[in-house]
Amino acid sequence: MTKLKVLVVEDESIIAKDIQNSLKKLGYSVPVIVDSGERALEEIERLQPDVVLMDIMIKGDMTGIDTANIIFERYNIPVIFLTAYADENTLNKAKVPQPYGYIIKPFKEKELQTTIEIAVYKYERDIQARRERDLYHSLVENKDANDSIFVRADFRLNKIKFTDICYIEALKDYVVINTVDNSFTTHTTMKEMMRILPEKDFVRVQRGFIVRIDKIFSIKDPNLVIEGKMTVIPIGGLYRKGLFGRLNMI
Repeated sequence: MTKLKVLVVEDESIIAKDIQNSLKKLGYSVPVIVDSGERALEEIERLQPDVVLMDIMIKGDMTGIDTANIIFERYNIPVIFLTAYADENTLNKAKVPQPYGYIIKPFKEKELQTTIEIAVYKYERDIQARRERDLYHSLVENKDANDSIFVRADFRLNKIKFTDICYIEALKDYVVINTVDNSFTTHTTMKEMMRILPEKDFVRVQRGFIVRIDKIFSIKDPNLVIEGKMTVIPIGGLYRKGLFGRLNMI
């Protein structure tokens, strides 16, 4: 397994050396220690570390927080703050660059290891979520050219054809997408679902329900029945006119 490469930014040489020794003992690679934000940015360009341990109070024109802001904007690298200051003002300032961890000096080796491992794990999860979100939005923006969407559920992206969707039901902060053979629970809103779904094929029939029009088997006001599953869905008074206006009736 490749060792995680850690860039240490600390301007107190004795503390910096102790941190380096601790990290090496824990199995991390520490190619260099720097004492300023300017040097840190130079070494990030050269080394491309996996994680940065950043002292908040460092010498030079930039503080650790200033440097972390630049790293957050320019590079895709998690930052963990090191500091001897735990006052509320410092903590509030440190939240701005969205660090992946915060260690108060002095600290134990196990605390250092735990913070790094959690930070890297969270970072990897964030990257994966970002990729899935980008794919999701890409598919949404091109929905007219596609016959399906990818829905994140059960820790994976599931491809669902629009023609397979029978109805969608609201469930607090989630929606349940019911298909011919399955159902998928995902974190989104009914409003967002109406934006994603092809308008010509779907209609909202109640605050908590969206149905595919060609999956309606029968209607006996105030309910409708979905074919196949024969699920009974209530028709909301505010949505009745919109539903009947979409049906071909004789």
